[in-house]
Amino acid sequence: MIIAKKIIIGFFMLFAAHPIFADRIKDLTSLAGVRSNQLVGYGVVVGLAGTGDGNTGITLQSMQSLMARFGVTSDIGGFNGDNAAAVMLTADLPPFTKPGQAIDVTLSTVGGATSLKGGTLLMSPLLGADGETYAIAQGNVIVGGLGVQGADNSSLTVNIPTVGRIPRGASVERLVPTEFLDTDFVILNLHRGDFSTANNIAVKINEVFGEGTALPLDTNSIRVIAPSKAEEKVGFVSVLENLEVTRSDPPAKIIVNSRTGTLVISGNVKVTPAAVSHGSLSVKVNENLSVEGGNAVAVGAGAQANAAGQAVPDTEITVKEDTAKAFLFDAGVSLNELVDAINSVGATPSDLVAILEALREAGALNAELIVI
Repeated sequence: MIIAKKIIIGFFMLFAAHPIFADRIKDLTSLAGVRSNQLVGYGVVVGLAGTGDGNTGITLQSMQSLMARFGVTSDIGGFNGDNAAAVMLTADLPPFTKPGQAIDVTLSTVGGATSLKGGTLLMSPLLGADGETYAIAQGNVIVGGLGVQGADNSSLTVNIPTVGRIPRGASVERLVPTEFLDTDFVILNLHRGDFSTANNIAVKINEVFGEGTALPLDTNSIRVIAPSKAEEKVGFVSVLENLEVTRSDPPAKIIVNSRTGTLVISGNVKVTPAAVSHGSLSVKVNENLSVEGGNAVAVGAGAQANAAGQAVPDTEITVKEDTAKAFLFDAGVSLNELVDAINSVGATPSDLVAILEALREAGALNAELIVI
């Protein structure tokens, strides 16, 4: 009863006030142990219009093994894989999914098939990491691409016709066990670890449900005491995940993508007093060749005149240096002032990276510079 009363009180406090610039706990964290599980399988798609694997050994062996289960015996030579394709199956099993529910399946070819359009997947098991079967997949394949090939080997491919999906194409056969309903507490794991945010979440939970309800364990996790009964626990978590807390400011970072020249600067980046001089030097070299030929005199009929020539290089070098532009950063300069100052001198992305690196080496930049 005490827990139930706290839940009711939590509802009133939740909707009574909404902090400005706050985030819900469900957007910042996830419940430990409540996650999806990856499944994988192997199967055969049949009914293709000549776009299958052909005489690929793995496909023919799969067809032979499949037909043997129905009492049909034949050697590999009796099969034609032009209308069949071997595929790998992948699926995600959401948490708390019960037997009989359906999940989506993705198919990808592993042989020489050029398209799965119009195919049908035959019954195939989907296995978990422990090797157990958790779902059975079967159904008609939906393909979002197409491929066309002409007699002269010219071809046109739109999107990826060798990958398809079967919406709700797998039936769940086994429940993944979870400790969510077997414990008297829940663990909240932050999507991005931060001591300040973890502490803010614990403080907010303790304000709503009472002191000692939440305990921050480290930079990533908060342990919260919860009801042991399933119906009370679900209601408790429903209130818990909708509580709004103030997320702490992220650390000062500058992210540089060296391939695209993209630069991202967090709002907490500041610099100490520093002077920066920016200029550019361009050198242009032109190489020209001039030919100086010798004199030759032809005497008599049939005489040949050979003029010996010599290539003489003519190099022209032009040097242009722009006037350096200098600007001064005062103490505690903010992000806007930093960007405006650098943009005012017309710095390119590469120049901007060089300036930031120099500021960091000089100890005037408080941010971590990360190059990806």
